[in-house]
Amino acid sequence: MKKGIILAVTLLLGAGVWMAASFTTTEAPPLKVGDVAPAFTLKNVDGKMYPLREIKDANGNTPKGYVVTFTCNTCPYAVMYEDRIQEMHEKLSPMGFPVVAVMPNDIDVKPGDSLDKMKERADDKGFTFKYLIDEKQDVYPMYGASRTPEVFLLTPNDKGQLILRYTGAIDDNAQNADAVTVNYVEKAVKAVMSNQEPSPSKVKAIGCSIKVKK
Repeated sequence: MKKGIILAVTLLLGAGVWMAASFTTTEAPPLKVGDVAPAFTLKNVDGKMYPLREIKDANGNTPKGYVVTFTCNTCPYAVMYEDRIQEMHEKLSPMGFPVVAVMPNDIDVKPGDSLDKMKERADDKGFTFKYLIDEKQDVYPMYGASRTPEVFLLTPNDKGQLILRYTGAIDDNAQNADAVTVNYVEKAVKAVMSNQEPSPSKVKAIGCSIKVKK
């Protein structure tokens, strides 16, 4: 009788462990400022795979940081920011902070964001930054990105880990580049270069929601 009770308890405990394991999620929570950001390897519009940590700055050096920017072809806000993203790269990459653009949308939902269309846009606009596609849509959730465009400024710590220093909007006027009074990304980069914490370190990104397969 005692053996039967012990066996039943063991089976119940085992079932409990299995159920707990079955309902455990492996999805990482959105990044917060100060968190370690995951590196990634994605395909660029030139058809080649690029690990984030192997992308160089405008001088061919290992960057002091990365301006990871989730953006796309089809969002009206992203289109309004295209020239500004290119200008940001031209200004910040020689300082050691290249823009690394990532297109996160599902291309079945947004065919205009396919790799071929990305290449066309990059050629037409003369993008000089890497324009990568998150084909499996597994990078943007790790960062907690939800909008296009949305920026994540990363810098390495003493251990070589990439740390999130600023996240959110590029500047304070999505509608009119000529009316911008604060460029949050440039301000954050200047703070980092002065060994200071960016302030603000987070500003709500204004843009389109990232499109996922229905």
